[in-house]
Amino acid sequence: MKDYTAILNEIHREIQPHLTGGQVADYIPELARIPLGGFGMALVDMDGNVHTCGDAARPFSIQSVSKVFTLTLALKALGDDLWDRVGREPSGSGFNSLLHLEYEHGKPRNPFINAGALVVTDVLLDLYPDAVDAVVQTLRRLSGNPDVGIDEAVAASEESQGFRNASLANFLKSYGGLDHEVGRVLSAYFRHCAIEMSAVDLACAGFFLINQGVPLGETERFISPNRAKYINSLMLTCGTYDSVGDFAYRVGLPGKSGVGGGILAVMPGRFSVCVWSPGLDAVGNSLAGTLALEWLTTKTGISIF
Repeated sequence: MKDYTAILNEIHREIQPHLTGGQVADYIPELARIPLGGFGMALVDMDGNVHTCGDAARPFSIQSVSKVFTLTLALKALGDDLWDRVGREPSGSGFNSLLHLEYEHGKPRNPFINAGALVVTDVLLDLYPDAVDAVVQTLRRLSGNPDVGIDEAVAASEESQGFRNASLANFLKSYGGLDHEVGRVLSAYFRHCAIEMSAVDLACAGFFLINQGVPLGETERFISPNRAKYINSLMLTCGTYDSVGDFAYRVGLPGKSGVGGGILAVMPGRFSVCVWSPGLDAVGNSLAGTLALEWLTTKTGISIF
């Protein structure tokens, strides 16, 4: 048995010089206020033990990490029919790019870029009377934290500056890619990106992805093992914007990042881990977070490769 707590504490000590690197997501005014220097990491092993270091209990805006869970809900309901509306390939371009949409007639490359996540949000609006609440309730259940909720100031901040996402949504609508009114899709999308959780919450919430679809503390499957495999594979190939190759090379785990500084990563059959540090690299992944995960797989000798 690995001493994960000792390893996380070692990473916490060694990561200190890197915590002021990168830049916060200043295009979202509320996130621009978060100072550099924060760091938290939480790992849940297969026995359900939670190992932490640093600010692991500090809530942060999960942003695009939420797309793992919106995808889960859509895939759980629609199965392979979902892929009629969104692809499964890496984008090779920025997460908010319009480039491929025109070339590919309004079908997003994958569910983790913004255009694909807008389509998934549109699907959830068909499936649930309150699609945002469905995501929040799912995350409360999977994390075991009934206090998980939305930071309304962040949601409002995103909406006030959401011009690129509005362009994506209108472009999708012009190709028939959205069934619902653009404003309704955008509002739901901004609100589930503005959900606040801690590294502990997200590591616990991701447990079903390492446990054949069974959530932490439960005995019945939330999704099938095969669909858990599909989600993990998409995290590996599409989860860290247009640096998925570098992330796979360095970290060797399926992961999903968000511009709030969080990264959720999973090693099926071994552990679910979340790291948070708000300084981002040039493509929008946590700089210190990526390094911490690289050190985790190096120090433990555990990766999918």
